[in-house]
Amino acid sequence: MAHPSPAADLPPIANNADVRLLGTLLGDVIRAQGGDRLFEATESIRRASVDRHRGGGEARALDLHLDALDLDETLDFVRGFMLFSMLANLAEDRQGFGPAGEGRSPSSDGGSAAAGRPQADMAGALHRLAEQGIDHAAVEKLLSTALIAPVLTAHPTEVRRKSMIDHRNRIAELLALRDRGLTETPDGDLIEEGVARQIALLWRTRVLRRERLYVSDEVETALSYLRDVFVPTLPALYQRWDRALGFRVPSFLRPGSWIGGDRDGNPYVDAASLRAALARACEAVLGHYLDAVHALGAELSISADHVEVPGGVCALADRSGDTAASRADEPYRRALSGIHARLAATHLHLTGKPAPRPGALKGDAYPDPATLRADLVAIAKGLAATGEALSSGGALGRLIRAVEIFGFHLATLDLRQNSAVHERVVAELLRVAGVEPDYLALPEEDRVALLRRELAGPRPLASRFTAYSAETASELAILQAATESHARYGPAAITNYVVSMARSVSDLLEVHLLLKEVGLYRPGDPPTAAIMAVPLFETIEDLEAAPAIMRDWLAIPEVAAIARARGHQEVMIGYSDSNKDGGYLTSTWSLSKASAALAPVFAEAGVAMQLFHGRGGAVGRGGGSAFAAIRAQPPGTVQGRIRITEQGEVIAGKYGTRDSAMANLDAMASATLLASLEPPRLSDAENERFAAAMDAASAAAFRGYRDLVYGEDGDDRGFRTFFRQLTPIAEIAGLKIGSRPASRTKSDRIEDLRAIPWVFSWAQARVMLPGWYGVGTALAQGDPALLADMAEGWPLFAATLANMEMVLAKSDMAVAARYAALVEDEGLRTRIFTRIRDEWHLTHDALLRVTGQSRLLDKHPALDASIRLRLPYIEPLNLLQIELLKRHRAGETDARVEEGILLSINAIATALRNSG
Repeated sequence: MAHPSPAADLPPIANNADVRLLGTLLGDVIRAQGGDRLFEATESIRRASVDRHRGGGEARALDLHLDALDLDETLDFVRGFMLFSMLANLAEDRQGFGPAGEGRSPSSDGGSAAAGRPQADMAGALHRLAEQGIDHAAVEKLLSTALIAPVLTAHPTEVRRKSMIDHRNRIAELLALRDRGLTETPDGDLIEEGVARQIALLWRTRVLRRERLYVSDEVETALSYLRDVFVPTLPALYQRWDRALGFRVPSFLRPGSWIGGDRDGNPYVDAASLRAALARACEAVLGHYLDAVHALGAELSISADHVEVPGGVCALADRSGDTAASRADEPYRRALSGIHARLAATHLHLTGKPAPRPGALKGDAYPDPATLRADLVAIAKGLAATGEALSSGGALGRLIRAVEIFGFHLATLDLRQNSAVHERVVAELLRVAGVEPDYLALPEEDRVALLRRELAGPRPLASRFTAYSAETASELAILQAATESHARYGPAAITNYVVSMARSVSDLLEVHLLLKEVGLYRPGDPPTAAIMAVPLFETIEDLEAAPAIMRDWLAIPEVAAIARARGHQEVMIGYSDSNKDGGYLTSTWSLSKASAALAPVFAEAGVAMQLFHGRGGAVGRGGGSAFAAIRAQPPGTVQGRIRITEQGEVIAGKYGTRDSAMANLDAMASATLLASLEPPRLSDAENERFAAAMDAASAAAFRGYRDLVYGEDGDDRGFRTFFRQLTPIAEIAGLKIGSRPASRTKSDRIEDLRAIPWVFSWAQARVMLPGWYGVGTALAQGDPALLADMAEGWPLFAATLANMEMVLAKSDMAVAARYAALVEDEGLRTRIFTRIRDEWHLTHDALLRVTGQSRLLDKHPALDASIRLRLPYIEPLNLLQIELLKRHRAGETDARVEEGILLSINAIATALRNSG
């Protein structure tokens, strides 16, 4: 798609050389593959849309251009605009803004951040800390007990097929070669021809999935990021940190995953999928170790004739069984041959498959990663004795670090299930065992007493001679698989069990009871739990109750003993459901208040607190800059320990390439250091004043949001109908982007709809209601001077407004009004949409007033330019989608209509850079 010539009124990013190159090459492909008619029609629509957004065109004229497309041309047009958006995203990620998702890519949800943000890397964080008198000794002390974990989940928000992402990444690699001044690839291909070839392949690649994803598909997708990006990137990043700090830092940043262990609402996750996920992860990481050891064997050609070899290396060489005469004087190679043989045996033992590079030597399987690491360290010590040049990290140092981080499990896998399932399973076990006939009827106090009695003794409840319900049998099977994983891959394979909708102490004790059935909880004085029960507080009411629940939990002596022995207790807080429950502002404030209120509870119990932030990609699900979000956490709530979910399009954006992963992981670590060690930025008086203002604002926003979405006494006054007819919520299910259902139940209640399709569908219609509704009412009632002080000096409020400002800039009430026309009842349409539109304008005006701007993103020119570049490409897609929705809902059966709707959903999500 040929890009317009640079002009003074075009966004600056439009003049990006990459945008021009990629746009031109895409236009050439469309002309060559689709023909002149398609190219001219596409160009005509694009020019008309660009003119309209410059202020020189009319919506009516744009519609006439779109009406000229037949169905086949519509499909090709949508593909072309989607591909331009994908390529523009790539160009933008490379233009000095950093990787998508962390907040340095201007069009991602994290694009805007408060002014004056420090450099988002370890060096910048250390410099900032040093300016405040915080030295490396304080950093070293913090890192000695730190844990930072990005946790990959299978939440269905990535609309692009993996094949599309792979082609995109190949283009990025070619452009990186071009940056180095090269015109050819190492294989001799011309770089620009290679880029054109990849764009042509993108054009010919099917965009939509034909079959729904299975859990195994999601496992493989996550594995591609863990194996191809995390494994090579993290050890290299640690080398950078070691140099910056002047000492070898502990392996405090390690990846996690939910994929294959998250059963909440997903009936397709079972014991078999858990075993498969763990086995594939083990196979991937052992394959990396085998390749790395093989490469080291080729490199370390040190002869005993030229250097004295330490005894540890000689012992490894002698035990290797490598008697080849050609290596008789090369003890390091012989030692590595033995390590390779043992790794090959480990691969066969743990995966049941021969190693990809088995070798001729035989060895015993390693019993655990620590034994492998010890052998590698012995070689490293031997090299250190030969001279400094051979002991300064290198490939061996990176391999040792990899073993520390990834073990034999690659990424720690969480288990997750809903508390209601645990209640039913425990009730059945107690009933069948003759312990309690009706556990579900017991009050909380009696439940806790009963569960503690059962946990105090060794007697199991389950019997292999009893036929249990399918649900109970499945849960017991999964727990048995978890036990096997500890024995096979080590205890780091699974360490956390997240309890969704945790609302009582008994919800957590039930997990302990189930763990006891498979030997993962052992009674004693003190008892031990190999897997930690982690409550997930999701709704506004749950977040408010969290401190009291955790106080009661930690007051149980055996629980406190387990937590102290472990060193910490984790609490997970949910951004998505709290937003759907209470709206954007109330969710943000409730999460912050709950975090702050939990800190003294843990301090009183003498247990370190670890918060797990369940964030999504879109602002309506907690998205935004991770760097800004971590730094905005309440004082005393991070302390070097934090876990954060990464899902869907965020994974591809942040970890799609090694460079972007390096930058985003560095930013996550540096933000954690700053949040943990920097002194509070607000005085006690400011905190009190700002908190009171936020309490009032949150209450006002909550009332407005709840009244719109849920109404009163269960009567939503037609809002469900309005939502389902205005948005493509029903059609989104056809994308087949995840393995789990869109709703928790078969009802059409908003309460039962998952947060992802809720946010996704509002974004498609350009309303983006979950990211702003109610805030205008709240800000209009506040003190303007006080709100301006909060925006200027309070990181939490500044980040809240910055994220909302980006959402407002991407929303469009004129386009949304077109979607509203899809609502059949005119009275319902007018009543609800007028209310939404009025609140949008109120929010828009209040934001400008509080931030002192004349227009949205006035203070964020890069983000403004990025969004302005995209808007002319998004609006035609919206208008086409509306027309196709009308035809589809009127009963038109042409398969191309449904395909066009799904393509348009994909294209709009790609252009907006957020899905759910």
